[in-house]
Amino acid sequence: MTKKRKENTDWSCYLLLCADGTYYCGITNDMGRRLKQHNEGKGAKYTRGRSPVHLVAIRQNMTRSGAATFERMVKAKKKKDKVVFFKTFGVQSC
Repeated sequence: MTKKRKENTDWSCYLLLCADGTYYCGITNDMGRRLKQHNEGKGAKYTRGRSPVHLVAIRQNMTRSGAATFERMVKAKKKKDKVVFFKTFGVQSC
């Protein structure tokens, strides 16, 4: 008999507003650590040189694959539609 593995739902998809007015979308399982990395220039290559960054919205309690799928959908949107897209899913705005 095989044991079913419990899904890890600690993942989040987040949207940052960079100092230059652009958005960055990513996934993490530790938002505090990840935000600190972005602001210290140790996060994604895109956010280096665009700090400080501010958390705009976050969708939490997702699996890693669910967060990655949501991230791809956000990245496919135009800039003006990204925040609206997050809000359609009842996402926490920051």
